[in-house]
Amino acid sequence: MFNLNELVRPNIRDLVPYSSARDEFKGTARVYLDANENSLGSPLMKWYNRYPDPLQWAIKEKLSLIKGVDPRHIFLGNGSDECIDVLIRTFCEPGIDNIVLVPPTYGMYEVSASINNVKVKKVPLTADFQLDLPALEEAVDDFTKMIFLCSPNNPTGNSLDRGAVEALLNNYFGLVVIDEAYINFSRQRSFVADLAEYPNLVVLQTLSKAWGLAALRVGMAFSSAEIIGLMNKVKPPYNINQASQDLVLKALDEVEQVNEMIRVLVQERQRLEKELPGLPVVQKVFPSDANFLLVKVADARRVYEYLLNKGIVVRDRSSVVLCEDSLRITIGTEAENTELLDALKQFN
Repeated sequence: MFNLNELVRPNIRDLVPYSSARDEFKGTARVYLDANENSLGSPLMKWYNRYPDPLQWAIKEKLSLIKGVDPRHIFLGNGSDECIDVLIRTFCEPGIDNIVLVPPTYGMYEVSASINNVKVKKVPLTADFQLDLPALEEAVDDFTKMIFLCSPNNPTGNSLDRGAVEALLNNYFGLVVIDEAYINFSRQRSFVADLAEYPNLVVLQTLSKAWGLAALRVGMAFSSAEIIGLMNKVKPPYNINQASQDLVLKALDEVEQVNEMIRVLVQERQRLEKELPGLPVVQKVFPSDANFLLVKVADARRVYEYLLNKGIVVRDRSSVVLCEDSLRITIGTEAENTELLDALKQFN
């Protein structure tokens, strides 16, 4: 059975978190003399001399309406990368515990684990980029605190089979972290809707992709109130700056515009999926539920450098397991995608 108290690091469970001035005071006042701020203001906007809300409640309340999740079940990080790091630091004892990854996958899971001296076990996806459940069962041991899944997956673009993910959630009693950074470009149902069913589920999303806010660095984790509470104990007190909070609040009012951008990007993805296979240089275009395509070509490094000389930057993923001679191509604007196609037509 899933037991959160046994899963969390004892020192984190017993941690008395840093209490900031804004944590201790709730409400509004006329005079703020509690946080050692510069009372004269700032060279920018006057209110930037004040520390931001450490728990970003205004953003969480707007997100709750969009995502259908209680604000208490939402954690905001300085990008999803901070969410990943906080999860590892909260649950994994350095030098003792381990996490399981399913490559090819997003690289920051391993980087964060290595920084925190947490062992990484790898169970490669199958040839069709799906979970190898028997191998996962064999890899998990008493010190495996979490399994990271990315769906739609980066760099392959495909979604993981939902039944296999549910089997993992039902039979593994550590944390299952599902990174849904690209879920908005997919027709797959988000696992955020299943939080109440799985107490060991953590879902990561981001405002960097579909919402177009990569420069603001705001990622989201959705989980039980208990897990979110533990993460809030570990994070820095003011991890999302006020400028980012202000801009995110404005962006969250533009759901219709975001949906239109998603529609256009998916339409352009479908155009590339249709036209790329007809080019001599292209050997295979892998199915994608994301805003990019993994494309197998005859000589990935040579094609990469050729495109670079044309002023077009793609990502060579040839060194990644199961992605030999493959380029990851982000879906650009209509004009950018046409320029890419024209360049590849001239490659010889």
